[in-house]
Amino acid sequence: MIVGDFGEDYELMVPFQALQMVGHEVDAVCPEKEAGETVKTAIHDFRGDQTYLEERGHNFELTATMREVDPTEYDGLVVPGGRAPEYLRTYETVLEAVRHFFEAEKPVAALCHGPQILAAADVLEGYEMTAYPAVRAEVEAAGCSWVDGVTRDRNLVTGQAWPDHDEWLAAFLDLLGTEVRHGGVAAAGD
Repeated sequence: MIVGDFGEDYELMVPFQALQMVGHEVDAVCPEKEAGETVKTAIHDFRGDQTYLEERGHNFELTATMREVDPTEYDGLVVPGGRAPEYLRTYETVLEAVRHFFEAEKPVAALCHGPQILAAADVLEGYEMTAYPAVRAEVEAAGCSWVDGVTRDRNLVTGQAWPDHDEWLAAFLDLLGTEVRHGGVAAAGD
């Protein structure tokens, strides 16, 4: 399950498509939205400024309705970043879903500002993790230890932003127990 709204375009679409690509059934949900409706995404980029520049991204179609999903039926949770977590952490249904994944020790992947939702759900005590650097004080105040890089601690995989996708997704797939097999042409030197 992926929870999203006006979030980072890459941080919503890439995990959604990558998990589907390797055979997982994935639902994207957002409070107050129905399956088939779209949410707007944003593209954040750094161009030498002290913070990121935000531009309009794509419309992303939701595959399920938040109030109708049962978190017990999902193997893992992805919490992408962008501005969405600031908004989504105000919904008790989102926080309840997050708490389920932690109580059941199911795999959770959070990226960028996504850990703001985890902090609001009060599930970070004792974890070692990372997030977008501007969120560091917030997650440390929630009881975790900060690491500067992709981190896996128990059921939680965290990354700082979309440039971490390869390492972050690989760690999440490993946590899910997903086996990716390569066939066909062997790489040079094999």
